Amino acid sequence: MRALVYGLAITGAATVRALLRRDHEVVVVDDSIDDAKDDLARSLGIELLPAPSDADEFVQRFDLIVPAPGVPESHPIVTAAQRAGVPLMSEIELGYRWEQERPGGPRPILAITGTDGKTTTTDMTVAMLRSAGLDVEAVGNTDVPFVDAVDTDLDVFVIECSSFRLAWTERFRADAAVWLNFAPDHLNWHTSLDSYEATKARVFTLQAETDVAIGFVDDPVVMRHLAEAPGRRRSFGLDEGDYRRDGTDLIGPQGPIVDVSVMARSLPHDVTNALAAAALVLETGLADAAAISDALAGFSAQPHRLEEVGRDGGVAWYNDSKATTPHAAATAIRAFDSVVLIAGGSRKGVDLSPMAATDTHVRAVVAIGEAAPDVAAVFADSTEVVVADSMADAVGLAGTRAESGDAVVLSPGCASFDWYTGYTARGDDFRRLVSAYLARPAPADSPPVEATA
Repeated sequence: MRALVYGLAITGAATVRALLRRDHEVVVVDDSIDDAKDDLARSLGIELLPAPSDADEFVQRFDLIVPAPGVPESHPIVTAAQRAGVPLMSEIELGYRWEQERPGGPRPILAITGTDGKTTTTDMTVAMLRSAGLDVEAVGNTDVPFVDAVDTDLDVFVIECSSFRLAWTERFRADAAVWLNFAPDHLNWHTSLDSYEATKARVFTLQAETDVAIGFVDDPVVMRHLAEAPGRRRSFGLDEGDYRRDGTDLIGPQGPIVDVSVMARSLPHDVTNALAAAALVLETGLADAAAISDALAGFSAQPHRLEEVGRDGGVAWYNDSKATTPHAAATAIRAFDSVVLIAGGSRKGVDLSPMAATDTHVRAVVAIGEAAPDVAAVFADSTEVVVADSMADAVGLAGTRAESGDAVVLSPGCASFDWYTGYTARGDDFRRLVSAYLARPAPADSPPVEATA
């Protein structure tokens, strides 16, 4: 088979290696070639080609095209392949097909999708399975592509399924799949919101009658698709659903699972993420309540996800740089009674108004980045808005507006590519600047700070 891998980064390189291990002929193309990619191609033993001038003629040379996650639906290579009838496959589709051919049979697959919360729920699920004694990794939209993981000795796969990876799937199915939520996003990648929704829905529609589909009870889009899932159906929610909170207990169809007090942090979205992960492992019989309790007791989310980075004068500071959608920012706002919000960044073609749906929680807004005018517009009628021209300026403006009992939260609701190389760089800079701000000398006329026992 002659395969074209389009895009050479983490996933593209993993796909090339996996195809070469199976003796396929591989050609690699990238729209933007630099020295690092040239070096990577040489290390793989392949030639890296620039984008073809005639995509329609070029695609006909191949039996298969594997676009990297960054290659959008509207890309010329994608539309040319569709016109020519050349199969398009994501790396999770390719990995799934190889896993089905595994001697001894395929291993269990658990899938997590949603606009927000995928990574934390994936990590919680992995922690629960490890507590149950299983060898497991978070794969897919992580540092470990599924095409690499299928060639390891794992017991089970937990796949974080971005829409980019679900887009080119035809057979991929999970023994258990959870859809966390749905909100407009990635409209610079998908051709429309309908396309984004249909792509997410594949996590349910490709399942078999023996599989279980799990959906968030408070999301009407998710629940509409859950009602059409071919297998067993389960729901989860904070106070409603098959898996829910009851008093201080998280409970499921079989009864109590764990007391919420074991969780290091139990904000509302922490609880619903834990319920989603618990449903995945319990419905498949891969872990029990004891393993769930052990996992949640020791679990802490990755950095940049409502990470507390400082506390002073009754004000807590949180880095939620990973919140790159308005829906994610709204979730952060709801977690606190009173917020000074730092929001904005690079526009992605989405409506920012969902951030203001919970504006009664917001004391003030500091708008940043190229989307600052859009952020200001959605909050202008409800709260004070100021515009910062740098992250250092934003920290200072937020600090002067915060009062005891407030949370200052960087939850941008936007991508970071106007000021930064990614959300990690943005969050790291915010953390550094908050530390410097809190360590600044007190004004000369400030009253002395009283020590507390």
